[in-house]
Amino acid sequence: MQKLIQLLASNKDRGSRPKAEASGDEATVYLYDAIGYWGVEASDFVKDLKAIDAKTINLRINSPGGDVFDARAMKVALEQHPAKIVAHIDGLAASAASFIMLAADEIRIADGAFVMIHNAWGLAIGNAQEMRATADLLDKVDGTIVNDYVAKTGKTADEVKAWMAAETWFTSAEAVEHGFADSIADKQKADASAANFDLSAYRNAPKALREPAAKTFDAMANDRQRYEARLGLYERAA
Repeated sequence: MQKLIQLLASNKDRGSRPKAEASGDEATVYLYDAIGYWGVEASDFVKDLKAIDAKTINLRINSPGGDVFDARAMKVALEQHPAKIVAHIDGLAASAASFIMLAADEIRIADGAFVMIHNAWGLAIGNAQEMRATADLLDKVDGTIVNDYVAKTGKTADEVKAWMAAETWFTSAEAVEHGFADSIADKQKADASAANFDLSAYRNAPKALREPAAKTFDAMANDRQRYEARLGLYERAA
């Protein structure tokens, strides 16, 4: 959980606010920010998505990831929308963003873009029983995400678990090779704004995407405490 808070806090105001554009039978939704508090929250995303009346929705993704629970709600909303969903990985689909993209009927990735998958993060404070309960919750979260990756890629659960445990970054060619994306977008290069995200919370981020944090999450203690309290609701509910 500490790394999740670091990821969200250090990327505050680095992305662009969510927006949707419609033209004829097609609409475009931009997911160009972190997912969850300080970024794109499910409540706003789902509300905007429901307002779209189009036969095809192009979901454009450039995100360092974030809150898996917000991502789950966003993924479900996309799956339940009657439109055809086409996901475009314009720069980066990391962590929870790589999970949201699975809602699409088709996934296209730009040449030079990346997909990253890893195990869920969490933070536990308390006695041994509470620590074990948090670990059990994270195992359950990982299990649901593994199932979704397996369904998309056709890989075995053991293969996907190994990739997640290693925090694996897939190039555009590798993403297509392993089934996370369906094709490399024609004549489209990765959006350079992917490099604007602070990816220091991840241990294996490609050098081309890494950037020193402009602001540490410790400098945002009050916001962090509020976010920890919010996430604590999930653990108690579990």
